[in-house]
Amino acid sequence: MLLRWIAAAGRRRPLPSRPLARDLSCGRVVDSAARDGELRVFVVAGEVSGDSLASRLMASLKALSPVPVRFAGVGGELMCKEGLQSLFPMEEIAIMGLWELLPHIYSVKRKIENTVDAAMLFQPHAVVTVDSKGFSFRLLKKLKCKSSRKVQSPFHIHYVSPSFWAWKGGESKLSKLHDFVDHMLCILPFEVEICRLNGLPATYVGHPLLDDAIGLHMEPELSSDTSNHQRSCEAFRLKHGLSPDSTIITMLPGSRMQEVVRMLPIFLHTVQNLRHSFNELSLVIPVAPHRDVRAYVEKVVQSGPFPVVLIPGGSLKERYDAFSASRAALCTSGTAVMELMLAKLPCVVAYQAHFITECLIHLRKKINFISLPNILLNSPVVPEILFRACTATNLAAKLSEVISNDEVRQMQIESTDQVFQVLYEPFKKQGTLFVEELGLPSNVLSPSMIAALTVLYTDKHQN
Repeated sequence: MLLRWIAAAGRRRPLPSRPLARDLSCGRVVDSAARDGELRVFVVAGEVSGDSLASRLMASLKALSPVPVRFAGVGGELMCKEGLQSLFPMEEIAIMGLWELLPHIYSVKRKIENTVDAAMLFQPHAVVTVDSKGFSFRLLKKLKCKSSRKVQSPFHIHYVSPSFWAWKGGESKLSKLHDFVDHMLCILPFEVEICRLNGLPATYVGHPLLDDAIGLHMEPELSSDTSNHQRSCEAFRLKHGLSPDSTIITMLPGSRMQEVVRMLPIFLHTVQNLRHSFNELSLVIPVAPHRDVRAYVEKVVQSGPFPVVLIPGGSLKERYDAFSASRAALCTSGTAVMELMLAKLPCVVAYQAHFITECLIHLRKKINFISLPNILLNSPVVPEILFRACTATNLAAKLSEVISNDEVRQMQIESTDQVFQVLYEPFKKQGTLFVEELGLPSNVLSPSMIAALTVLYTDKHQN
C-alpha cells in the first residue's frame, strides 16, 4: 500500500516551478549562481549506481535552478546524457577493496590530481561527489586545501554517506570529514543524526529506490490485481524467445569489472548444479554499461548450456521487466538487492573478496549482515552466502530453496513494505519542510528533487 501511494503521488507530480531566492545569502549556492548568471556544478561519480544517482540529481538541478546550469567532472553514460563531458572513463576509478586497489594506486593518484586541476579551472559553485568514498574524499580534501584562500569557496557536498555505522570505530571518523565536506546527503534515515552528533551537517534526501517506485508506477504489483505484472512477464518472454514454461533466473554479478570476473563464473556454476532439478532453466543478465564488462560477459556465457539473455543494465524498464519474468535471482550485495526487493523477486545475496580484504572485513565489521534489507529490518530476510562459504554448491542449495519453498519466498515478498516504510516516512517529513520553507508544490516527492533543493538552498555557514 505504501509504494502504491508513492507511485500515485509521482504520477500526479508536474514539473515544479523553479523556486526563487527570497533573501540573498552568500552561503547558498542558488544565490551565488544568480549573481553569476549561471550555476556551475562539478560532479564526480565512480560506479554505475553513482552514475544513476548523479544523473537524476543533475536533471533535478536543471529543473529547479533559476539560472542555466553547466556541469563538469567525472561520470558515466547516464551523466553524459544530462550534459557532462567526463574527464576520463568512470570505470578507471571503480575499484573496491584495499588489496584490489594496490595495483592501481599510482594511476588513481594521478586521476585525483587531474580532477582537482579541472575543478579549480571550472570554478564551480558546488562540488558534488557521489559515493566512491576513497576517491571522493581525497578529491574533496585536496580541493579544500587549494580553495581555502579564496573568498568564495565552492560548497562541498557528498552524496551517499559511507557506511561508518557498519565498522568498529567508524563513527569517530565522521568528525574529520567536516574539514572538507560541508554537507552530507544521506540515503538512509538513521545516518543523519549520527552525522550531526559528530559535527557534520547532513540531510536525509531519500533512498534512490523511491525514485524507481515513482518512475515505474509500480503500484499494480503491490495490489491484488497482478494483470500488469503478468503482461510484463509475458512480453519479456515473448520478446526474448523464452518458453512460457522455462524457469528464469536473473543474475546480477555486479557493475565493477573485478566483481563480475569474480562472481559470474560462480553464478554460472551454481545454475549448472541445478540443471537436473528444474526443467528449461534460462538466464537473464543485466549488463553494466561498461564496454569491457559487456565483452567479458558475452565471452563467458557463449559456451554455456543454458539460454542466456543479456539486457542493458542501464535501462530501468528492461531490468524490472526481467525481474517480473524471473522466478528468483542471484546477486552481489549493493543497490541490486533493493531493486529486487522493490520488484518482489526473491533472491540470494552472494559475495567474495580477496582473502586479505575478507580478513580485514571480519576484523572491523560490527554488524551481522551486508544486504540493506537485512540491515534495516535487523533480520535475515534475504539469505546471504558470503566469502569462503560462497561456493557454487552452497549457492545452489540456497537458490533451490528460494525457487521452490513458498514460505521462504513469501517471507521476502512480505518484507517489502516494511523496508520501504522505514525509508519513506522520514523522507516525506523532509519534503514537507522544503514545501513549507520555499513555497513549492506539495507533491514534490522525489529523492533527486530533495537532493537538488538541498544543494541549492542549504547555507553552508549554518550547521
